[in-house]
Formats: sequence, C-alpha cells, structure tokens
Amino acid sequence: MTSTQTLVIYMAILTWLTLLLASLIRVKGWTPSGTLIALGNRDNLPEASPLAGRAERTARNTLENFVLFAAIALVAHAAGATSPGIATGALIFFWARVIYIPVYVAGIAYLRTAIWVVSIVGLGMMVSGILR
Repeated sequence: MTSTQTLVIYMAILTWLTLLLASLIRVKGWTPSGTLIALGNRDNLPEASPLAGRAERTARNTLENFVLFAAIALVAHAAGATSPGIATGALIFFWARVIYIPVYVAGIAYLRTAIWVVSIVGLGMMVSGILR
C-alpha cells in the first residue's frame, strides 16, 4: 500500500471521528439525557449551540473534502501515477485537515480559511501529479 493510500484510510478515520464528535456535541452525549438522544432516532434534536453548529459544519466540510481527496488518490493509484507531488500533496492535504478541524470548531475564522486553502493546494498538487 502506498503512503497516499494509507492517508486515505487515515482520512476516513478522521472524517468518521469528526462526524461522531459533531453528533455528540449536538446532543451532549456525555450526559444521561444526551446519551438517550444519541441512542435514539434523533427525531427531536435540541437546538444547535454555536459550538455544535461549528462542529456540524466542520464535519460536513471534512466529509465533502474527503470525497475529493479519496477520488483523486484512487485515480492516481488506478492510473499508476507515481509523481512525488502526489504523495507530497496528500501529506499537505491530510495535515492541513488535521489542523483545520480544531481551528474550525474553536471558531477561528480567518485562520480556518487559510488552512482550508492549504489543503486545497495539496489537492491541486495531487491533480497536477496525475496529469503530468
């Protein structure tokens, strides 16, 4: 397995954890009543607090970007593309996302956007490596 494929797996785990965290924050899953909501059908979710809203938006953004990353990484693998730019771009994307998640949840607006741009640059490097 290549380092890029390993990062796809790590990113899948990170995405799942981000989705789980957002859900638990929304229902306050660490409380007895929140645990009951989390284990139920979630028909009557409480209103999202600002933190829960940011966590949900972080999770959605992480999922959206993971889809792009996985598609690009899998196309690179299927095409047999081995450019160093692909692996470097994947690393940049992954670590930018690792930093992005807590920054977004914390509500640091402009830094969040700058980090997102860095992750997109990583995706661009991967695409460029494939098209060469």
